[in-house]
Amino acid sequence: MSYRKLGRRTKHRRSMLRNLTTSFLREGRMETTETRAKEVQRISEKMITLGKRGDLHARRQALSYLFDEDVVTKLFVEIAPKFKDRQGGYTRIIKTDVRRGDSALKAVLELVD
Repeated sequence: MSYRKLGRRTKHRRSMLRNLTTSFLREGRMETTETRAKEVQRISEKMITLGKRGDLHARRQALSYLFDEDVVTKLFVEIAPKFKDRQGGYTRIIKTDVRRGDSALKAVLELVD
């Protein structure tokens, strides 16, 4: 399995990605660095696939990863049914500009309509 370490230790990285994924699914759109957006995209697509399954085990798996129970409910009730006929590719990354302080590449991650 290949993943980006994002310059963080394991616990910090996992917690950060859980926070970012929870926030992304709550808002439906986020602006962050390109590498973080790519990692959040991987995880959020898996969460949407769990939402499409819709059974109790999938809900519990999503609850074990996402921090907010309301986001899990939104995922299973609002987000996943929109993508029932789509086989992946639920999100898109749009590259924007560079961050002024450290010239990191920024990108917008959003759900496909």
